[in-house]
Amino acid sequence: MITAKQIKKSFGQVHVLKGMDFSVDKGEIVIVVGASGAGKTTLLQILGTLDRPDSGQLFFDGTDISSLNEKELAAFRNKNIGFVFQFHHLLPEFTALENVCIPAFIAKKSKAEASAKAKGLLEMLGLGHRLEHKPSELSGGEKQRVAIARALVNDPMVVFADEPSGNLDSVNRQELHEIIVDLREKLDQTFVIVTHDLEMEHMADRTVVMTDGMIEAN
Repeated sequence: MITAKQIKKSFGQVHVLKGMDFSVDKGEIVIVVGASGAGKTTLLQILGTLDRPDSGQLFFDGTDISSLNEKELAAFRNKNIGFVFQFHHLLPEFTALENVCIPAFIAKKSKAEASAKAKGLLEMLGLGHRLEHKPSELSGGEKQRVAIARALVNDPMVVFADEPSGNLDSVNRQELHEIIVDLREKLDQTFVIVTHDLEMEHMADRTVVMTDGMIEAN
């Protein structure tokens, strides 16, 4: 479903990605691990179309991402890609339901359609009783579940997660692992997860090990 070929990325004189090949099949859970500075987050940002490589090609279901202009790329990202980060990045002035609706509104969905989809996701994630609560009223684990619902609201092809369990205690971390596996089973959802949480390897279909801008093991 996703194919990256010979991806290179430098920042000044620092060569972060050195000609990486990477692929993901639909419904896969892929974990990307490696030491700090290995290039994991840079790879995730390029795969997620948040940054462009210096050279190389990236395809989503046959679409050549390099052929899209910035406006087309933003629309493609909103429709096809979900993001979950270590810090949930919820908007504090909005309720859980409103936060989940935001990507759907950007995609020009009606308020009724967006609200129904957001409510269904939050209920599936065990937050049906927290719809009208603002982030300050939610626990860390609840905030991360809201962020997952927000990532899923437009039925993306893939969810990219950068250290999603990094800010959670052991109980909420285990709950997050179970949620991700459950979403793959229920929705055939694809996940690519950058993490230092080695316990996540047990739930992954494949672990990719990065070293110094290259894939060491796959």
